[in-house]
Amino acid sequence: MNKWLRGSVQCCLLSLVGCSGLAKAVDWSVNELHFQYGRLDVPTFKPGPTEDDTFILTFQHASGWTYGDNFLFIDSLHSSDNDAFNNNDIYAEFYHSLSLGKVFDLELRFGPVKDVGFITGINYAKDAKILKYLPGVRLDLDLPGFAFAHLDMMAYIDDSRGVSGGGAPATDDSWLVDFNWALPFSIGRTHWALQGHMEYLAERTNELGAPVSSWFWLSPRSVWTWVSG
Repeated sequence: MNKWLRGSVQCCLLSLVGCSGLAKAVDWSVNELHFQYGRLDVPTFKPGPTEDDTFILTFQHASGWTYGDNFLFIDSLHSSDNDAFNNNDIYAEFYHSLSLGKVFDLELRFGPVKDVGFITGINYAKDAKILKYLPGVRLDLDLPGFAFAHLDMMAYIDDSRGVSGGGAPATDDSWLVDFNWALPFSIGRTHWALQGHMEYLAERTNELGAPVSSWFWLSPRSVWTWVSG
């Protein structure tokens, strides 16, 4: 990524994060800890076995403030093999949105859209030395029964160190579309929600000239909420 574009994206990120500091207080906040175990595919550019037994501890945070919201997760990965590619690794993503309707006190409703805003994100991986910037536009959708439903359309800008920097191969810039949602419902006296996101990331080429296929990712989950009293 050229210096002008990298600087512009970084300034955008800093300005949006700075705006969040002006909010008097966070309106709501949810923090979670997740523990996962599975066998992860080893990237083709790494020697050794094709799979690793991996434990993942995740901290996840979501919060809303006067003019937008934030989402963050940090994965701490540990392999059963001390020499594995993902042992003691860190992967993190952070997203910050800014509602134009709330900032400028405007009615931006049209069709199923009830608001329009900006979103910006960062993807980071420690061992692979990956750094991605994701600036874009958010459509806040008014869907019956949903607590929230967002359609995010973002650029996928690679600022990774690449092979020469000891990391995974850097890639061309691309684009990504993500739909994320929460749909609450009740069963008897119990309270549940279907949450998650699905994304499409367009194909690109890495610095070695090899194609990197596009992918479609779907990550739903069901959540039971215990209410006291």
